[in-house]
Amino acid sequence: MISLERIKHAVYVLKDVARKTDMIDGHALGTDTHVYLKTENLQTTGSFKLRGAYYKISQLTEEQKKVGIIACSAGNHAQGVALAAAEMDIPCTICMPDGAPISKVEATKARGAEVILVPGTYDDAYDCALALQKESGATFVHPFDDEAVIEGQATIGLEILQQLPDVEAVVVPVGGGGLIAGVSFALKSLNPDIKVYGVQAEQAPCMHESLRYGDTTTIESVSTFADGIAVKTPGSKTLELVKEYVDEVVTVSEDEIAAAILALMEKEKLVAEGAGATSVAAVMFNKLPLKGKKTVCIVSGGNIDVNILSRVITRGLVTSGRNATLHIALEDKPGQLVGVSSIISKCGGNVINVHYSGSDPSMAITSCYLTIGLETRDFEQLQKIKEALTEAGFHLVSNISGT
Repeated sequence: MISLERIKHAVYVLKDVARKTDMIDGHALGTDTHVYLKTENLQTTGSFKLRGAYYKISQLTEEQKKVGIIACSAGNHAQGVALAAAEMDIPCTICMPDGAPISKVEATKARGAEVILVPGTYDDAYDCALALQKESGATFVHPFDDEAVIEGQATIGLEILQQLPDVEAVVVPVGGGGLIAGVSFALKSLNPDIKVYGVQAEQAPCMHESLRYGDTTTIESVSTFADGIAVKTPGSKTLELVKEYVDEVVTVSEDEIAAAILALMEKEKLVAEGAGATSVAAVMFNKLPLKGKKTVCIVSGGNIDVNILSRVITRGLVTSGRNATLHIALEDKPGQLVGVSSIISKCGGNVINVHYSGSDPSMAITSCYLTIGLETRDFEQLQKIKEALTEAGFHLVSNISGT
């Protein structure tokens, strides 16, 4: 079993390797909760995963180090394992799902690891890694269901207590459960009154469902851009610790995660990946009983795939009422566009694109549809624009056939 003594030993081992990441005040997020952000997205390798991977590998025997190590990862654990292996001169092979972000794959290769891309999800990469481990006799470094790995992640809990001794609640992203298992054990062992909450993506709720049914539950499929927590089955060790030390696990939608990424970027100048932003999403969208509590959100990673960043930002703008599309049915005559745009302008909105369609067979020959893309401050301003257009006699429709 894990222990505080071993967690403190992990702190010593990691002191020259892992950063003691900053705790910053997240008041700019504008929530009802007094939020602080534990910025593991600024950790070496861009993720908390370095802590557990390095500590686990540091505890191997010299014989085990000579034979080598094998791991599986969606990307963040891979970089931590590769860094540790390079520093300790250990042969290293890592299986990654072929859909892993290119940036994470290349960063892992750059640290000297041999990378094998496996078709499918993290769980397929896990199966491949286990098969290779049996053939080679190398040590398998599990990304979450390993006591030494959990103890390495638990060092974050001790740092939180040092940086904010009067913390009342901690919100933690959850995939397989290594981070929340370690953090909750450390926190509750030293202060049982602290509330610890986990957050998963709605499309990958393996821990949430396992707690619901009381036993390890495998999700049939996962589909989330939060690749760092896209896990079908939680760990057996982590599940038992979560059952004992975690108060609740909730889920957030893809749109809510995107909105949290946007808020962190715009208001706190922090880049978070999908998994890392789930804790903030839970607070922003009131998924937990946190009002009035001094709360820490662990931003667990910042290795977002730049190829999807623009799409994530767009989704975040839509979810937060900052970007919208209006469909308006019009009589096709001069001056209509001027009338619509002047109302939007008076309400403070900004038109970013316009599309005209007069080809829908369901409408009258003399009618047309106008689709307008808008930038707005929030949902309240968007609603005012809709009301002003309606009062002026314009007919808003929910959608247009074919759009």
